[in-house]
Amino acid sequence: MLKALIFDVDGTLADTESVHLAAFNHAFDMERVGWHWDTALYTRLLEISGGKERMLHHWRSVQPDLTELGAGAVQATIDRLHELKTAHYEHAVRAGAVELRPGVLALMNEARAQGLHLAIATTTSPVNIAALLRGAIGPDWRSEFLAVGDASSSPIKKPNPQVYLQVLGDMGLPASQCLAFEDSANGLRAATAAGLRTVITPNSFTAHHDFTGALRVVPDLGSIGLAQLREWHTRG
Repeated sequence: MLKALIFDVDGTLADTESVHLAAFNHAFDMERVGWHWDTALYTRLLEISGGKERMLHHWRSVQPDLTELGAGAVQATIDRLHELKTAHYEHAVRAGAVELRPGVLALMNEARAQGLHLAIATTTSPVNIAALLRGAIGPDWRSEFLAVGDASSSPIKKPNPQVYLQVLGDMGLPASQCLAFEDSANGLRAATAAGLRTVITPNSFTAHHDFTGALRVVPDLGSIGLAQLREWHTRG
């Protein structure tokens, strides 16, 4: 029996990646690090989960001899860039730059009305989640979710299943009674490693990913209702 829906955030709840990209480039300009990520490069970098991890991966690719100097100068720079990026992203979201993807809010409302639980399992920061969902759901958005797993509570990024295992534990439900929603190959791998059937809604940054093993791959949730999800979940 289906008892809970677990959602990824970036790319799944909303098409956030273009706004994240602009925020990264803003931070790079502010700190004058000499980087600029275009869409093609950022699409490749999205194979690395986590903003700080993504920046460090890029830094090492353009400077293979990169080493920590002076009591963690590299990590301090990454942390500063991430702070600037997050602040710019939060401002953009508050200004209305991001909306939930088609069908997401309707499905959440239908699920709650029929007694299902909702949860979030993401590698993004709590600040990014709050910025998005305060505007989309309201200031009491957290009360709508039985469990929220994020970068602060599950630091090992997808495709590791840590965040999904945390969320399942917090809900007290087995994976067999839940459905996950993802948009990327790393997300799919994390969810399936935790034993979850997973519905994929790709976006322009992830459409080329390998989604082998997904329960279903659909353009978005605009025409997907709970009855359809229950049928897919039962068929497995």
